[in-house]
Amino acid sequence: MGDSFHEQLLEDSTFLRADRRLDTELVDKLILQLNRIYPQILSDKEATKFRNLDVQTSVRLGELLTHLQGKGDEACREFYRALHLHVEEVYYSLPTRLRLRDSLDPLSYPRVQQQRHVLNDRGPAFFLGCFSVAVGMALLYYYSETKVTGGSRALGMAALGLKRKAQEVLIWYTEEGLMK
Repeated sequence: MGDSFHEQLLEDSTFLRADRRLDTELVDKLILQLNRIYPQILSDKEATKFRNLDVQTSVRLGELLTHLQGKGDEACREFYRALHLHVEEVYYSLPTRLRLRDSLDPLSYPRVQQQRHVLNDRGPAFFLGCFSVAVGMALLYYYSETKVTGGSRALGMAALGLKRKAQEVLIWYTEEGLMK
């Protein structure tokens, strides 16, 4: 936010005058906000002048912006506050707000980087194969404790394609089952 509010209002005034979302009611809300909260910025007489319904809304808004620019940076900042309070969608679509949003300091506001984390690039068939082996082993383990005696032998056969430590555990389990 290197620009002062006065400079920002100079840049945004063209956009504000052309924006159709700022209708008569919203401009009146802005004027009343500045008049009631900050009478040193906008006196009753000035507020009445800017609320004259005989004058077109864009002309009244242009005169208000010129008046606020003449009052200084504090008046411009309070106008931005009132705009943010009453017409948030217009406030966030101002050219200076868009520029500030696009050029944020990466240290104070880290940008969200969309990264794709690939945990397994082998695809769904590999996952289903591993999952079915795990379910099969769990079922064999569960049913081998009961009436099925061939389950422990099948578990021993399943150990053929595994690493050495897993083979030792499964073969030990099958030998235990045969001793019972």
